[in-house]
Amino acid sequence: MPVYHRTVARKLADVAEHLGVSQATVSRALNGKPGISDATRAAVLTALDVLGYERPAKLRGETARLVGVVLPDMQNPIYASFAEAVAGALAKRGITAVLCPRTVDGVNEADFVELLIEQQVSGVLFASGLYQYATASKGHYALLRARSLPTVLINAAVPGFDVPSVCTDEEHAVGQAYSHLTHLGHRRIGAVLGPREHMPSARKLAAYRALGGSPELVAHAGFTIEEGHSGALPLIAAGATGVICGNDVLAMGAVRAARKLGREVPREVSVVGFDDSGLMAYTDPPLTTVRQPIVAMAHAAVDLLLRQIDAEVVPTDAMLFEPELVVRASTAPAPR
Repeated sequence: MPVYHRTVARKLADVAEHLGVSQATVSRALNGKPGISDATRAAVLTALDVLGYERPAKLRGETARLVGVVLPDMQNPIYASFAEAVAGALAKRGITAVLCPRTVDGVNEADFVELLIEQQVSGVLFASGLYQYATASKGHYALLRARSLPTVLINAAVPGFDVPSVCTDEEHAVGQAYSHLTHLGHRRIGAVLGPREHMPSARKLAAYRALGGSPELVAHAGFTIEEGHSGALPLIAAGATGVICGNDVLAMGAVRAARKLGREVPREVSVVGFDDSGLMAYTDPPLTTVRQPIVAMAHAAVDLLLRQIDAEVVPTDAMLFEPELVVRASTAPAPR
């Protein structure tokens, strides 16, 4: 087979695999054949851009439809769930998500913003980015604003950076967890939250204190199992029989801490997480947690972004979503 034909065949195969469609569909889309929707055709063209293939000469004038999705990492299952929901919602509109998880080898959020601007993306979605930290540098957000690039933030807002945001009601989430534990008879309820400068954690802390939580039963930690473990140890040792955690990963660390101290979960210590990320129904014990409505939030964020891309004026007030308490086996009546 001539090299040219092998190259075309490889391109069709790669694009078809990327989109989950047949090579015949890709071929018809590229050749303007009937029976192909505008959304499918746009998705094929975008896939060519993402995979690094040159568009056919007659189609090179059409703008790539790419949206950057910036994530803290892909290790926490909640971010993988969010990425899947966003990518699916975008694909239905003929747009491809460019996933940008911060990495351990030095590729940070600001680097990704510069890369996305170079790639001429149509907009950017941020999930739990540096904007959530009061002390973090926010120069790259100013760059997005200066270029009027459509942007949506998830679960926090940047002061002075008036863009739409989609948030979980943190106060309501803590209220659900705290009420659940008090109804089970717990009186010594602790909280393992994210860093002090993390704004969603600060909102959770304010809600915890407003409900009567004890300042001496609060620990701040990074969002890892190890730090959840070290943060929960002194709280449980100090007599906490219930522990509310800033996310599910911290909650898994709290379960480990209870066991290290010889306490049974949930007979002696009850633990509540936050997110309801994947596999929490299958942990040991299955985790009681406050579920973020990830799919609904992702679809709302995509809608806000696309309305900006279409030059609509959208509100910059935070769109609040109500979480849901999911009761499993990590909580039980307080020990006598």
